[in-house]
Amino acid sequence: MFSHVMVGTNDIDASKAFYDALFAAIGAKPGFMDDKGRVIYVHGGAFFMISRPIDGQAACHANGGTIGFAMASPEQTDAWHAAGVASGGKSCEDPPGIREGGFGKLYLAYLRDPAGNKLCGLHQMGA
Repeated sequence: MFSHVMVGTNDIDASKAFYDALFAAIGAKPGFMDDKGRVIYVHGGAFFMISRPIDGQAACHANGGTIGFAMASPEQTDAWHAAGVASGGKSCEDPPGIREGGFGKLYLAYLRDPAGNKLCGLHQMGA
């Protein structure tokens, strides 16, 4: 359904350091910069990018928006969350753990990146 996700940032270097560490925790390679100054990550057939806004205005996060990343296990989810916090992110929502609802048991961890974007590491229990 999705081809890619791109988030805005006002500090490419801080965001690249954060996402390099975050994605290394799940086995991805560091991002590379294209000729337009965007940082691109490719992992598991998905693309994730960070960029300064092309309209020249300041980047801001979406209030109510969340970007979810699929995790292979609760342990990988915890490593992802810990890497994000250690690299300038902030834990948000409840602490990492199991939540039950309409989708069954999910192991979730939430972060805000250095630009304020809300991220979720999600492992579907029993999948």
